[in-house]
Amino acid sequence: MERPANPVPVNAPAEPAARPHLERGMGLGGAVALNMLDMIGVGPFITIPLIVAAMGGPQAMLGWILGALLALCDGLVSAELGASMPRAGGPYEYLKQIYGASGLGRLVSFLFIWQLSFSAPLSIATGCIGLADYASYLFPPLRRVWFQHTFALPLPLGGAIHAHLAVTAGTLAAIGVCGLAMLLLYRNISGVGRVTQFLCGGVLLTVAWIVFAGVTHFDAHRAFSFPPGAFRFSSGFFLGLGGALLISIYDYWGYYNICYLGGEVRDPERNIPRAVIYSILAVAAIYIVMNISLLGVVPWREMLSGGRASAQLSVVSVMMQRIYGSWAADAVTLLIIWTAFGSIFSLLLGYSRVPYAAALDGNFFKSFQRLHPRHKFPHVSLVAMGLTAMAFCFFQLAQVIAALVVIRVLLQFSLQQFGLLWLRWKHPETPRPFRMWLYPIPVVVAIVGFLYVVVSRHAFGQQLFLAIAIAAAGVVLYLWRAARRREWPFAAPAAADRA
Repeated sequence: MERPANPVPVNAPAEPAARPHLERGMGLGGAVALNMLDMIGVGPFITIPLIVAAMGGPQAMLGWILGALLALCDGLVSAELGASMPRAGGPYEYLKQIYGASGLGRLVSFLFIWQLSFSAPLSIATGCIGLADYASYLFPPLRRVWFQHTFALPLPLGGAIHAHLAVTAGTLAAIGVCGLAMLLLYRNISGVGRVTQFLCGGVLLTVAWIVFAGVTHFDAHRAFSFPPGAFRFSSGFFLGLGGALLISIYDYWGYYNICYLGGEVRDPERNIPRAVIYSILAVAAIYIVMNISLLGVVPWREMLSGGRASAQLSVVSVMMQRIYGSWAADAVTLLIIWTAFGSIFSLLLGYSRVPYAAALDGNFFKSFQRLHPRHKFPHVSLVAMGLTAMAFCFFQLAQVIAALVVIRVLLQFSLQQFGLLWLRWKHPETPRPFRMWLYPIPVVVAIVGFLYVVVSRHAFGQQLFLAIAIAAAGVVLYLWRAARRREWPFAAPAAADRA
């Protein structure tokens, strides 16, 4: 493995002078709001019944609590790397510098971009699809199916990966929501920061109302009516915990979103770590209180039932209907739609900066490095990411969550976690404006915890095979491209020595 003599220091210029520069216009308030928007999307409102089903009762709260611990441990990894290398693209830059900017890091960072071309639009699409699904509580015709088909891809060792394609009225609504987010993001970063804080205000209002309603009508007997053997440490318990953790990790994702915009944050050495940590702590408190409150109003067994107005589909709306009446259910549904839109806005903003950074580095299509001539944001990357997410809106929400988690854990988070251990060991002199607390305990906990989530579920091999297939295809594509461009590992020895 080729190692850089010294990774890029914090005070190094983000790009050479000849390249376009992003505007550092986002402060701490906007950064925290952006992360929280990304984290509190439609996910926690539609996945509560899924977590309860995974563990078979209110002991599912362990999923939220342990998920928060894993998010904080991995968040400290992102905080340290983000403060040390505050550049556009975030993880792309970390992986390149850690593993060698002119060597193996070239391949590893390319693989990150490659998997992101699948996982980022899918993440955005899940928000759009979830918003449309929740909107169907108010507008049932959105659920009308016009066309559907299930595709099955056989696996080499048996079984198959199934994908269900459906076209409904809600599909068009999801696509329209993505288009609206693109339109609002078509402005400079200072304006985006103001929009972000405005959207975040609506999110906090929604959560505050739900928590207030749940706490003031809380029934402890209902909330903690554990089934027999709820905490018996059996194989079923640990499999259920793995499924619950997978969903809670998906809902906590977004604490690292500000790292993608490292080149647009003011005082990034201080504001990036603070934004990561503050957003995790705030969202963890919100999730835990909100979900315990919901269990104290809506019986957990009811969350597993079916039907249009069931708690399985819209548990928060059902809760508000029982407490205040139909008007409250309709109002909170509108607020949840607002919350989901805020998450879509945040995801699209953060992910659009990564192909831009790779293109500047010559590791992606050149057109993606273009900045808008007036507002100075990567408009080609934004539009491409949004259009791809629109295409993914034709697939079902539930089918992509597991694949998203496994792909992102194996091809991003694990590479960053091992990379930080390597960087600390081989380059202790690297400037670190923020140093992880209790190092290396958080890194080890994150590695073990994410590995447990990947393998501790039924049929996890399907998602694992998909992640391996994406990685293998990325390696082949990189080697083909590197051979044509005479880059590592095909660079001439003299050129490699000078790099």
